[in-house]
This record gives sequence, structure tokens and C-alpha cells, in this order.
Amino acid sequence: MLDKNRLVVRIGHWVNLISKGGDDLEKPAGERFCLYDTQQLGTILDSMACQMAAQLTAREKVVIVGILRRGAPLAEMLHTRLSQNFNLGNFSLLHLQIKRYADDLTLRHPETRLTENPEHASLDLSGYSVLVVDDVMYRGHSMLRAVEYLAKKQAAEIRTVVLVDRGVTKLPVRADIVGVRLDVAPMDIIECNVPPYEDQFKIELLRPDR
Repeated sequence: MLDKNRLVVRIGHWVNLISKGGDDLEKPAGERFCLYDTQQLGTILDSMACQMAAQLTAREKVVIVGILRRGAPLAEMLHTRLSQNFNLGNFSLLHLQIKRYADDLTLRHPETRLTENPEHASLDLSGYSVLVVDDVMYRGHSMLRAVEYLAKKQAAEIRTVVLVDRGVTKLPVRADIVGVRLDVAPMDIIECNVPPYEDQFKIELLRPDR
């Protein structure tokens, strides 16, 4: 059985845990341009929640999974909108710690590291619809790793949700629900600033110092 009370882990705990684990939260240097501000992103999240609600019609067993770091607070924002706007709050939240790139897209973990929460070792998602949330879909490694992990937990169906799709995925995984699609130069970086990791909710384009 899936214990909802044990699945809900708030983000403040993960901020402290990840920082202690040595991940560098410092932003890479370069020129930044704001593409979407807080108000615009609020409208985008409303639209994403509407699409999620449409896909969850008549489904009672649902888990929303946020990929740490920034996919986790996004999952909570969407969960809140589903509850407030569509009366669909009786869903579980689960967070996965997956790491491949640093914020400047430097490859840190070629194997795409997934650190399993010990409480999830015996997790059984049989009969559950799962929505996996991340901030940016880049090459697809993190999302594919999450989908593979959740499939092994016997999820009945898995759908993917991203705030930004860069359209450069190279693996057999796609985003079912997308906030915005951005086609940018290969060397440019899309930064999703998401509280509590950043003070202001916004999307910026970074042109790194060469």
C-alpha cells in the first residue's frame, strides 16, 4: 500500500539535504535575459494544471513526482493549483533526487545518478497514474531515468510534465505537458529560477562567459 503521509516531503528539507551533499548552488557567470517573469509563469502554470486535470479525469489513484532540484517545488505548485482550481488535491507527492548536469550544463554524473529515498525501496505504484515534473527538458536523461525507475515500481501509467522544453531531446522520451517551448542557441542555457532555490520565480536565458 502507498502511504500518502510518508510520501509528502516539503522542499525546505531537500534544500538543506542537497546543500550538505555538496551540490553547487552558485550560478554560472554570464549575461542574463529574463524571458518570463513571475506573473507570466503563474499563467503558464495555470494552463499546465488545466492540462493535467484533463488527463486525470476519473482517476483516483494519482502520484505527482517532482525531480529535484527545481522540479520538486514546481510539482508542489501544480499540486496546489489542482487542489484549489479543480478540487483534485487528494493526490500524493513524491520527490526523486536525480543528478546529471551542473547548472552550467557541465556533465557531472554520466550514469544519471538517482539516489533512492530508503522509504521508497518497497514502493508499489500498481494501479497509480504518475505525473513526473521537471523544470527543463534538455537531452532527456533525467526524465528517462525517472520514468524507468517508476516503471519498475509498477506504475499503471506515466506522463511527463516540464516547464520548459528545449526541443533537443536525444533519448526516447517526450514531454506530454509543456509550459513553454524554447529554441535557443546550443551554447545558451535556460535557467528556471524557482523558490526556494532562488528568490524570484522566473525563466532566464544565460549566455555564459566564453
